[in-house]
Amino acid sequence: MFQFISVIVCLAAFFGLVSYRFLRLPVTIGTMVLSLLSASFLIFSGRRIAPFHNFALGMFERLDFHSLVLHGLLAFLLFAGALHLDLESLRRHRLTVLILSTLGTILSTGLIAGLIWCILHLCHIPANLLSCLIFGALISPTDPIAVLEMLQRVGAPAHIQTLLGGESLFNDGVGAVLFLALLATPSASPLPSIKSFTILFLLEAGGGILLGILLGLFVDRLLRLIDNYRIEVFLTLALAMGGYALADALHISAPLEAVAAGLLVNSRGRALAMSATSIHRLDDFWSLLDDMLNIILFLLLGFALIVVPFSGKLILAGLLAIPAALIARGLSVGVLLYPLRRWNPEPGKTWLVMTWGGLRGALSIALVLALLDTPTLRPFLPITYIIVVFSVLVQGLTMVPLLRRLGFAPPP
Repeated sequence: MFQFISVIVCLAAFFGLVSYRFLRLPVTIGTMVLSLLSASFLIFSGRRIAPFHNFALGMFERLDFHSLVLHGLLAFLLFAGALHLDLESLRRHRLTVLILSTLGTILSTGLIAGLIWCILHLCHIPANLLSCLIFGALISPTDPIAVLEMLQRVGAPAHIQTLLGGESLFNDGVGAVLFLALLATPSASPLPSIKSFTILFLLEAGGGILLGILLGLFVDRLLRLIDNYRIEVFLTLALAMGGYALADALHISAPLEAVAAGLLVNSRGRALAMSATSIHRLDDFWSLLDDMLNIILFLLLGFALIVVPFSGKLILAGLLAIPAALIARGLSVGVLLYPLRRWNPEPGKTWLVMTWGGLRGALSIALVLALLDTPTLRPFLPITYIIVVFSVLVQGLTMVPLLRRLGFAPPP
């Protein structure tokens, strides 16, 4: 395992250097491009360099991407994201963020389910409505890591950064809860019972948020006892890892626990428990950890191509699913943003940025990999992968020109 992890870290460092120095791309997107090219090379020349192909395949399978993301990396990424949110801007837009991350995710799940059902039947791929709802739940959460990096670099308005970042933090947890609740529905049942589904959803989501608040308050008390940045940073690391693991063990929403705990440290910890030196060290530590893990994550996301089973029908379905996912995203955001337009400056432009900036990422791949043992759900892996690759590469790389055209960013 140490050898596998060493190879991944070395590749991530090298690809990050090439992305920054030569490709002039955001490091995360550049790393994914290079890993996709490397994975494609290994696939098409597998017979000639079989040892390298087998090593890469074994590396990916042994690391278990699903568990690595859903029961590991998300603990750090969500906690760090919550820790770095602009709380003042979040307070101003809290209603919009809350509605988009909950009702928006649920609405998007239903819209995508209906559209993908039509696409699969058009491509003569068997699927029932429940499996389409499961797909809608896993593809609806947004993951704008690469976009937020660019938004900060070009100086996009704070409300755009807050809406995209805040929504993605919460809808990751909401989407995961929806996915697990739908997945637990008996296959013989055409649709889950609304009552049982609602109870399960509220228990998992509410339990995760409550646990995050309680653990955050406990760590906040501990932070007030000392003035040593090393121990304070260590305590936040223990909160991120221990809280997430405890939520997993209790079968409640670990992603929402991480977000709640991170937001509590961000608000109370900064204001009441830590000195300026501690806050500076804390920000440096979590920013560095967040950046490194994101580079590794996008590297693995590109190499996931090795395990994706493609076919002509599935590629066609995946290509048709791209506009379907964008339409569902645009409708779900537009329907909910329109009543809230008085709280959002330039609602038309905000809607366009929120629609195009709603990237899909590693969480969708991690969730869909849990379906490989179910033959009826296995076709969703290549479809999900095609949407994610388009989302990160095409939408991600065109966000800055879109922002400049809309007047949300200065010219280069």
